[in-house]
Amino acid sequence: MQEIEEERSQCLAELTWDNQTSGCRRQWDNITCWPEAEVGEVVVRPCPKYFRFLTSFLGNVTRNCTSQGWSDVYPAPYAVACGYDSNSTPGEEQTAFYGTVKTGYTIGHTLSLIALTAAMIILCLFRKLHCTRNYIHMHLFMSFIMRAIAVFIKDVILFESGESEHCFVSSVGCKAMMVFFQYCVMANFFWLLVEGLYLHTLLVISFFSERKYFWWYILIGWGAPSVFITAWTIVRIYFFDVGCWEEIVESPFWWIIKTPILVSILVNFILFICIIRILVQKLHSPDVGHNETSQYSRLAKSTLLLIPLFGIHYIMFAFFPDNFKAEVKLVFELVVGSFQGFVVAVLYCFLNGEVQAELKRKWRRWHLERFLGSDMKYHHPSLGSNGTNFSTQISMLTKCSPKTRRCSGFQAEFSLV
Repeated sequence: MQEIEEERSQCLAELTWDNQTSGCRRQWDNITCWPEAEVGEVVVRPCPKYFRFLTSFLGNVTRNCTSQGWSDVYPAPYAVACGYDSNSTPGEEQTAFYGTVKTGYTIGHTLSLIALTAAMIILCLFRKLHCTRNYIHMHLFMSFIMRAIAVFIKDVILFESGESEHCFVSSVGCKAMMVFFQYCVMANFFWLLVEGLYLHTLLVISFFSERKYFWWYILIGWGAPSVFITAWTIVRIYFFDVGCWEEIVESPFWWIIKTPILVSILVNFILFICIIRILVQKLHSPDVGHNETSQYSRLAKSTLLLIPLFGIHYIMFAFFPDNFKAEVKLVFELVVGSFQGFVVAVLYCFLNGEVQAELKRKWRRWHLERFLGSDMKYHHPSLGSNGTNFSTQISMLTKCSPKTRRCSGFQAEFSLV
């Protein structure tokens, strides 16, 4: 309905500038805008765009300009010309499919949001886990969290609101929500790129200033998307201010967003290939054992670890047209992609050796404090009240080895290699 209203307004606006004195003038027939034509001219127009929601077949409609004016539409009516069969139920099947997809990615983003929030809390609380590598992980986790929140907000505004609000109200708040959503999506892709750049730098450059590089990573991850999204917003305001800006496929300015995302996916895929090549070289070095089965097993594990971290699965449909295998693409990118944050949180936080060691150490320390605290307070009240002596004993008993304190980027990331 929004598209029909927009086309009607545009057609009537152009009608005021129509200086046609002979033949047929521009006409709006409540569905299609017919341009001015000379007598005897046959005008062919494509079916209205909104029929794509009802049928996969989009035909054409024709009218003749006669001396008495426009002829009737042929073939008539529009439903016949545009391939819509009221007896079939493709719309219901499509609606059910979209509902299933929405349920799937809602579950995925919910699990990701819970896992990523827990991972962020763990990495923030334990100071021994604070290092450049984990800082980058935390920014990636935050981009996943923001993306999940943006998806939930978008769904509430676009799908939970009434149909009349969705179709006819183009409020500033709705457009601001879409800007925020597009920023979160692009920032997520750029932080996946930062993960690839950082890991590749660790492998290629022996000594580099992590602090200096880290600020460049911040600029890439959060700064670059803001530039592209700002440009897209300005262009939409002045040149394509239609609806709530949710119609992105038909927009000619969609490439302002799509191009940087495609470039980030391509660069990350190239970095992925380079890192795998370096890992193969390291596995075949003399310092590594010559058990071929063990080597390939390590390589396979390293590769599987890198796929969710780099978002390599996006390369499968990144450079295909939007209408190519649309249903498969929706399932793969929306449903499967929604679980990416959950997988990343599990692999790079909950299954991380350093994180597990730190959690175990805190758990043992807590139990030891409870045991020694109650025991010493029962037998030696004076010692139990001496905080200095007691804390010294606990710190000596729970002292961890220097190896667990060291936050090494590549070894911690691929301890299995």
